[in-house]
Amino acid sequence: MEVIDLGRRGYKEVWELQLQVHKDRVAGRAGDTLILVEHDPVVTIGRSGSIKNLLIPEAELKKRGIELYRIERGGDITYHGPGQLVGYPIFEIKRGFAGIRPFIRMIERVIGKVLADFGIEAEPGPHPGLWVEDRKILSIGIAVRSWVSFHGFALNVNNRAQDFAIINPCGHAGMVMTSMQEVLGRMLDWEAVKSGVISHFQAELA
Repeated sequence: MEVIDLGRRGYKEVWELQLQVHKDRVAGRAGDTLILVEHDPVVTIGRSGSIKNLLIPEAELKKRGIELYRIERGGDITYHGPGQLVGYPIFEIKRGFAGIRPFIRMIERVIGKVLADFGIEAEPGPHPGLWVEDRKILSIGIAVRSWVSFHGFALNVNNRAQDFAIINPCGHAGMVMTSMQEVLGRMLDWEAVKSGVISHFQAELA
């Protein structure tokens, strides 16, 4: 597995990079690749999403410096921003995972182990992702073309739950988000969390 660590970047350039890496993976010019990034503030809406789940006018989004994109992943609406670790696993899933559901379960398993390393117990819920009791800490939205995945997951590390107040998270009114910082009551070492994600993915694929 190759890891591309982009630091903090805007959404559009990373989206374009995903599409290029996906094209290369389908063509056999690249192996399985995990892109890790911290995004500038952005709202994305997936294939089954509705603009009705954006709770402020689009003009207000722009005023706050938050971009908006409609994209090809599954799921509804989500927010990405500083303090959130976003991962885009661009993997061939036909042989290794036998389909999208086992692939999603693998991501939940990997991030569950990362959270456990920091003393946080998280469980899958009714929708893709992980919850700490009744609060969501990990969101997943995957797209698959030609048996290669793109888009991915967002782990709330040091971001604020109130950042999600501008949307119905994942299209569900009343869904409450949380973060590792909120659960533990302290800022997390960003590099330590990122290293944990990489090592647990590597162990899963070994």
